[in-house]
Amino acid sequence: MPIGQTMSRNFDLLRIAEHVHDKYHPASETNSWSSAPQERHDHRPIVDDEVMKLVQRLFILPDGAQAPDAIAFCGVEKGVGCSWVCANAAQMLAAQGLGTVCVIDANFNSPSLHHHFRVGNRAGFAESLKSNDSVRDFVRRVSGPNLWLMTAGLIGKEPLNPGRLRARIAELRNEYDFVLIDIPAILPYGDAALLAHLTDGAVLVVGSNRTRRESARMAKESLETASVPILGAVLNKRLFPIPEAIYRKL
Repeated sequence: MPIGQTMSRNFDLLRIAEHVHDKYHPASETNSWSSAPQERHDHRPIVDDEVMKLVQRLFILPDGAQAPDAIAFCGVEKGVGCSWVCANAAQMLAAQGLGTVCVIDANFNSPSLHHHFRVGNRAGFAESLKSNDSVRDFVRRVSGPNLWLMTAGLIGKEPLNPGRLRARIAELRNEYDFVLIDIPAILPYGDAALLAHLTDGAVLVVGSNRTRRESARMAKESLETASVPILGAVLNKRLFPIPEAIYRKL
């Protein structure tokens, strides 16, 4: 399916962002749409297909177009599965062999990437913001030779320092070919827009049968106010009322 068409037929909640423009896509190829179903064993092939489509539209661009090298993944609200989308996109991107990938857990309000990759939440992003050591001291290799993880670490109560954040994100960009950052939900947390602003753009994650249209609109406007390009949107946790074999023929 070419860029500019939807990855799925179920994206009504996401139409609010249809006309958002960013520097990585021509006007007719604005958004990368994905609809990742709820992860269940019998639907895993569909899940993998949808995640692959998302990765292709974000990072594998035609005609030598410049792809973003740092993207923030943020949910409209809590509980829409943003961390799952970010982690799976990072794994799929790393598997393509296009370069090194570092996925960062910057969701200090609800860190979970260490659970996804089944590692401890030792010194990570929080500690890196207080240290002058190299970012290499706060990452670990996971899931093959191309994927690195920086967990959230032990979070304190002090506010984020914009200068330290900017310096660390810049250092990560220099160290890795692609940086994917799991950030807090955009509506409840003010630091989400700050983190997203330090990247090339954001992927907005919407919960199927959960996120209200007005909430999605408000999240979109919050990102626009912070001058954050919306690179795409994901309708997550969608259930399939039909068998997979029939779905693939639609």
